[in-house]
Amino acid sequence: MSDRNAYEQKLQAKLDEMQAEVDKLKAKADEAEADARIEREEEIDRLEAKREEMRQKLEELRHSSDDAWDDIRAGAERAWDSLNEALKSARSRFK
Repeated sequence: MSDRNAYEQKLQAKLDEMQAEVDKLKAKADEAEADARIEREEEIDRLEAKREEMRQKLEELRHSSDDAWDDIRAGAERAWDSLNEALKSARSRFK
């Protein structure tokens, strides 16, 4: 397996884990009172937008030429960092 394929599989696994985390947060939001639920749903919407951005970066990686792969990989890593920070922030607010 090439480094490229391994990296793509690693990103896909991270995205799958992230979706599971978002699903947990959705369940907590459903249990919250009305005002808190609205705030939590907005936070989840932001997380899902960042997750979609990450999914798109993964698709770009999968379809990129070897020459462009390193540049797109750097963008994917920045998107992942942003998504991860947003999830950490959401987790701390949902406690």
